[in-house]
Amino acid sequence: MRRQMNRTRGKTLAGLSVGVMLASTANAQSSVTLYGVVDTGVTYTNNQQGHSAWEATSGNESAPRWGLMGTEDLGGGLKTTFRLENGFNIDNGQLGQGGRLFGRQAFVGLVSDRLGTVTLGRQYNAVQDILGNMQISGTLTGYAAHPHDNDDINNTFRTNNSAKYVSPSFAGLQANLLYGFSNSTGFSSNNSWSAGLNYTNGPLNLGAAYAQMNHPASSAVGAVASDNYYGSESMFGTPLGSATRQKIWGAGGTYTLGSAILGLLYTGSRFDVPAASSLRFDNYEGSVVYYVTPAVVLAAAQVYTHVTQGSLSGHFNQTSTGGKYLLSKRTDLYVNVLYQKVSSSVGQAWIESISAPSSTTAQVAVVAGIRHKF
Repeated sequence: MRRQMNRTRGKTLAGLSVGVMLASTANAQSSVTLYGVVDTGVTYTNNQQGHSAWEATSGNESAPRWGLMGTEDLGGGLKTTFRLENGFNIDNGQLGQGGRLFGRQAFVGLVSDRLGTVTLGRQYNAVQDILGNMQISGTLTGYAAHPHDNDDINNTFRTNNSAKYVSPSFAGLQANLLYGFSNSTGFSSNNSWSAGLNYTNGPLNLGAAYAQMNHPASSAVGAVASDNYYGSESMFGTPLGSATRQKIWGAGGTYTLGSAILGLLYTGSRFDVPAASSLRFDNYEGSVVYYVTPAVVLAAAQVYTHVTQGSLSGHFNQTSTGGKYLLSKRTDLYVNVLYQKVSSSVGQAWIESISAPSSTTAQVAVVAGIRHKF
């Protein structure tokens, strides 16, 4: 089944209300906090292998999760930090991310006011951290992600065994570096690394990042585990999961203009596969988010994706629109409408996270639901 709970990342986590205190030490400078999201709804698709479909769907705007995060003040501008974040399907109660207890994130580290943050564990790479917030799926729904989530911004996989460094902000500029160990004697048999820069200045947010995965999914213990990579997705008959190397790159920005947020984003990805030409995707996205009132938010985006492999080429066009009504600061109702049209060389339209492809070159999806953050 194509829908995967692990795909919709916590892009809006910074805006969640995570003030519910689970426990605290006697030191008021140290704390542990419980937070989470529950999100479910109904999705209609006009064509899944020739038939329309109505489905109860979990995690349409934000993947359901609960987590623990905490800090301890060590003095002198130094703190410990940790996060344990679980993902689950609200409609059936199953664990997400391949059944992992803390499959979304699991890390511990040190934070220095002067030197930055170092964390170790299962984490997001620089592309996800920096460019993920610029994609419209962070405001609308995971269905608005780029075809096959080829750039991993919608979190098809996360990085295990990773060491990550995030610098302090210098005049709005911040660096992000990550390395994921293969945990095998073949040092590069399943390792990963990424690097990126983010710049924020008032209403302007800019970012660029690169990530590389060497022999991903070649083992169960590496940086990109074999149960934590692409599944049935393929292009021109080539499975994305067969890649011996994947490279992802991109740059983008958002600008807040009054009640509107304007966004531009480019990402590219290349899958090197055995005995065939490399498969390349180029994704171009323009978006706008408009706050009609503090309680009513509208959004729209247009994505064009060009894909090539040797002499083969094709393209995707997808329009994503939607809106939400905030019943409170923590609860909202949402509706999203998506339309995808592909070239005849691609064959079948398949909106990201929909259970099955269309039998034609077009597909329409409508999703409505409720989300609560705690």
